[in-house]
Amino acid sequence: MKPPADSPAIRVVMMPHDINPQGSIFGGVILSLIDQAAWIEALRQAPLRYVTVAFEKVEFHRPVEVGDILSLWANTVKVGRTSIRTRVEVKAYRPSINQEIHVTGGEVVLVATAPDGTPTPIASG
Repeated sequence: MKPPADSPAIRVVMMPHDINPQGSIFGGVILSLIDQAAWIEALRQAPLRYVTVAFEKVEFHRPVEVGDILSLWANTVKVGRTSIRTRVEVKAYRPSINQEIHVTGGEVVLVATAPDGTPTPIASG
């Protein structure tokens, strides 16, 4: 059964172990979540093995704080012969102000691979 397209790919609470010295969440933690959300979206298109080959157009607009609840929404931009381009948007619900804010977004390109690592065709369904 495919994950539903009308819900976030990931929802997670930001915890203190992910903060940088300035007190906000490390960008790398958020990039990792974007990568995971893109992978989940790729699986929705075709249940194959994927590797990430590129992050594109990722821009951080607002810092993410401890206690924020991140929702990562992913959708497919394009399915190629062996690759999938996804768009991931990240919103943070900030309990301290009872508001959801757009914090970042970007595109991720994943390639379907065989167990030996060679690209394999995607038969979307």
